[in-house]
Amino acid sequence: MAANIIDGKAISAAVKEQVRDEIAHEELKVGLAVVIVGDDPASRVYVNNKKKACEFCGIKSYEYALPEETTQEALLELVDTLNADANVNGILVQLPLPEHLDEKSVIERISPNKDVDAFHESNVGRIMIGNYSFLPCTPAGCMELIHSTGVEVSGKECVVIGRSNIVGKPMAMLLLHENGTVTVCHSKTRNLAEVCRRADILVAAVGRPNFVTADMVKPGAVVIDVGINRLDNGKLCGDVKFDEVSEVAGWITPVPGGVGPMTIAMLMRNTVTAAKIQK
Repeated sequence: MAANIIDGKAISAAVKEQVRDEIAHEELKVGLAVVIVGDDPASRVYVNNKKKACEFCGIKSYEYALPEETTQEALLELVDTLNADANVNGILVQLPLPEHLDEKSVIERISPNKDVDAFHESNVGRIMIGNYSFLPCTPAGCMELIHSTGVEVSGKECVVIGRSNIVGKPMAMLLLHENGTVTVCHSKTRNLAEVCRRADILVAAVGRPNFVTADMVKPGAVVIDVGINRLDNGKLCGDVKFDEVSEVAGWITPVPGGVGPMTIAMLMRNTVTAAKIQK
């Protein structure tokens, strides 16, 4: 019995329509500033997709494309300017930054009220205690995808593979807030396949192509694939070996067309939330 495919494109389109309706209905003026340093091709694709989403939702987007050799001082000055600009409700600095720049101090410089990526330490702390305004876009998108299946998180065994600050850790927190029993796995986990096989909900965010195989998945499980990897032949694939896992899982996200579109939709939602807080 092949798994149900969770359609991230359709679900993200619905989220963006909600955001667009909310902006129109409440006559909100919403602005998002996106800062990109250097010309990383993947970052450029993301930034262009964000611009398209802003246009659809009725959010004004301000793009700041800085040269590769931009100094730390110049970047922090720009962040200060955007923090002070009342037309800018959300600030997003596209990561990764070139190696000579210190990501941590750039993120910490963004006003927590405008930190629509939810990477600032104070926003991360709020997620920990469950008193948050913004959620990191990718984990929030994963939760929407899980909810779309109708599977209740409460009481379920949930396994997250990967412990990054951007996906793994906040993902574990969000599942915990909904009363899931959560295990976080990583490179030092023993008997990884055995742990994964217990999961009713399995989230793969490990950044290794085709890492999760059918023998690691409990029959009928919800499998959320956060990975986006490019193979030598140029094809995109996730962290989950889709063809074989989809024969075992109950629900599965494809790559592309699963988690990716949700990340941008949740960014739009966060930007509107930020505009309302500032209002």
